[in-house]
Amino acid sequence: MESLFYIYNNTIALNRLLFRQLDTHLTPSDMLRGILPKEYAFFDYFNQMINTNKEISDLFVLIMSISDNRTELSKQIRVLVRHSDYLSRSCTDLLHKTFLTPIDRNVIFTLVKRLDNLADHINAAAFRVSAYDVNDIRIEALEFSKIIQSCVEVLIIAINDLNKLKNKNQILECCKRVHELDNQADEIHRSAVSGLFKEGELLHLIKWKEIFERLEKAVDKCEDIACIIESILIEDS
Repeated sequence: MESLFYIYNNTIALNRLLFRQLDTHLTPSDMLRGILPKEYAFFDYFNQMINTNKEISDLFVLIMSISDNRTELSKQIRVLVRHSDYLSRSCTDLLHKTFLTPIDRNVIFTLVKRLDNLADHINAAAFRVSAYDVNDIRIEALEFSKIIQSCVEVLIIAINDLNKLKNKNQILECCKRVHELDNQADEIHRSAVSGLFKEGELLHLIKWKEIFERLEKAVDKCEDIACIIESILIEDS
């Protein structure tokens, strides 16, 4: 009986989309997404965005680790950031069209925006390293880049498990790990800024202070994402 009900509902949805295609020229991909269960579409966007952030964070670690080709690596990050923007807009468009959502629609919107913000902040740091013609990378910046990379790797696990809310304990452990990494980043940030002021080179201070502020914001966005994930678990319990 449930199978017949599911087929009936999908048949209605497909018919509606066929009529809509005549008016709006929907692509086959758009039609397929429309008849899939909506929760899979939203969680697919979450996974695509956090994996895009993984590519961005990996490239940023390379920028902090090597002296050659930083400008080219920064360009690659910008391409990925544009893809993140596209995913964010697409998910938001889907949210506007969806009547029932698997989790609170405000939570979906906020999570997508935080994932997009994360990409933007890493990009902002990479841009400044290139634009300010920074040659000598500070050890604290390399440490920061690896913390961001670790945060993203942990969030990939948590977001991948969000779909069916399986492995709640594992998700909570991932969120806990992000909070710990954020604390480490705070210590590095304080130490780095203190060292810059002690060195007394004004131009050097201005450049690196801006870069560290962007890196700090990137880690903060990771913690924001972890908090949103925790709120989803609380709502489900």
